[in-house]
Amino acid sequence: MSKYFLGLYEKSMPNFLSIKEKLTETRNAGFDFMEISIDETDEKLDRLTWSREQRMEIVKAIWETGTKIMTMCLSGHRKYPLGSEDEKKRNMGMEIMTHAIDLAADIGVRIIQIAGYDEYYEPSNENTKRLFLENLKKSTEIAAKKGVILAFETMETEFMNTVQKAMYYVNTVNSPYLQVYPDLGNITNAACLYKGKVSEDIEKGRGHIAAMHLKETVPGKYREIPFGTGHVDFEEGIRTAVGMGVNLYVGEFWYVGNEDWQTQLRFANAFLRARFENTIGKDEGNGKLLYGY
Repeated sequence: MSKYFLGLYEKSMPNFLSIKEKLTETRNAGFDFMEISIDETDEKLDRLTWSREQRMEIVKAIWETGTKIMTMCLSGHRKYPLGSEDEKKRNMGMEIMTHAIDLAADIGVRIIQIAGYDEYYEPSNENTKRLFLENLKKSTEIAAKKGVILAFETMETEFMNTVQKAMYYVNTVNSPYLQVYPDLGNITNAACLYKGKVSEDIEKGRGHIAAMHLKETVPGKYREIPFGTGHVDFEEGIRTAVGMGVNLYVGEFWYVGNEDWQTQLRFANAFLRARFENTIGKDEGNGKLLYGY
């Protein structure tokens, strides 16, 4: 039986593929599940209003491909932040959250990774922080009714770039439906800024880390760094997280128009699996046995 589940970020694949095709490519590359993306683009936000029939097609695709969608990366709040001083944007942010929770419940998503931003395109201040916390509490209550976990992504901005900062809000809200879903690459960059240790920051979330993004970074840059070319110590991060009982991970990287994207998917899977093998030993059996198919 697998000691961990390794997922694939949807945006690592070209957007011209259907969800079913992406699920198939996820399986073919050796990953255990796919993480669906709801970003700030209209195309992704439109998914939140999928009809009953469209949602049934997603569920059908999951069963036909044998690849689940277990997590959702909800980054649409960059454009419509929960702490915005613009009431229309703030209300839209809450509408996005409500629809995302409903969609997650309908298609079997267990964890929604939410962005740790009170504001993104506008300055953060005490009022945006107050509004963020107010709407975060409302969001957590909505998620609790649906049995869906919200979990903070540690971001690239000062507001929430460490597990320790995320835990302030987790402890304040104090609900089993609000947890932390850190990005190993982002907290590695934060550790450089603050001259801290990644493992010590991860430890601050003990008992509250629902999953972890495995992403490569270099100091000052947070995206599109190929695995193995940055400064992230994946083995240290995995060792610390596994030691805390974290068994759900997602490889995060982006499709950037490259023709050999399928090769890159397989490379990413092999690279990350090797980090797990070096850290916790060879995986025993196929993780999909957990689900009986």
